[in-house]
Amino acid sequence: MKRINSLLYLPLWFFKAKILGKQNPLQTVLFVNDQCNLRCRHCVIYSRKTPTVKSFEQVRKELEYSYKLGSRFVDFEGGEPTLWHDGEKNLNSLIRLAHNIGFYSTTVTTNAQRPFNDSIADSIWVSLDGIGRYHDDIRGDGAFDKLVKNINSCGHNALSVNMVINSRNYTSVEETIDFAAGNDNIKSISLNFHTPFKGSEELMLDWNLRCLVIDKIVMKKKSGYPVMNSVSGLERMKDMNFQKQCWVTNFIMVDGARYAQCQGKEEGVCNLCGFCMAGEMHAVMSLKPDTIFAGLNLRM
Repeated sequence: MKRINSLLYLPLWFFKAKILGKQNPLQTVLFVNDQCNLRCRHCVIYSRKTPTVKSFEQVRKELEYSYKLGSRFVDFEGGEPTLWHDGEKNLNSLIRLAHNIGFYSTTVTTNAQRPFNDSIADSIWVSLDGIGRYHDDIRGDGAFDKLVKNINSCGHNALSVNMVINSRNYTSVEETIDFAAGNDNIKSISLNFHTPFKGSEELMLDWNLRCLVIDKIVMKKKSGYPVMNSVSGLERMKDMNFQKQCWVTNFIMVDGARYAQCQGKEEGVCNLCGFCMAGEMHAVMSLKPDTIFAGLNLRM
């Protein structure tokens, strides 16, 4: 029934957005904690002495708020969201809650350092920053081996990996795509670029190199590799010279702050954005068939 409802809801949402100009979110990124079990180069939350962990009731209110806005897809993030718990409630409790409220599908984004074979999320995204030493250079020694072990033992039928390309791992992009294609436990790979939020500017990839990397990803995509990004969406990420529709996703931060779109706008980095969803959403609004198909494949 939820599949049917989502198939009916999506064209209605698109009509309201494209024709009526309604800027209602379609999806929510909800941060449930800032606990983590890694010390990544691009992140500083591991240094916090007292991690923030939202209560079950706080998450309920935030899900209800997002649903009323129009969102129907939710991605639980952290920190490391699989560490979340409130008494006897764990992350699966939040997934059930989201479905009970009416969300069509739930996603969990994990660093895969812990087993997650009991997850009931509709889809799982594993953060993969390259193969072997490239991933460990970003995430810490031994992180890649744990990730592979937990992916291979997961058994989830909708597990994908997400690579954020930066100045330290860009030479590993093609082999990472090959790895995803060669692992039967991985459905697809999504590619993004590092966005230079304050304190992480050194990880931003040179723009000319970024364009060359995009060309390589497009070649892989056209050759049949399971790249989630659409060609139309990727091409837009070469110059960012397009109207941003980042209001498609609302964000609820770990401190409870609610944003109608990515914080990149407030920090003034939109034209340096690496979140390829920006290009995907503009391509959807431009009625690019390959992007529409990619989006339906992701959500359906």
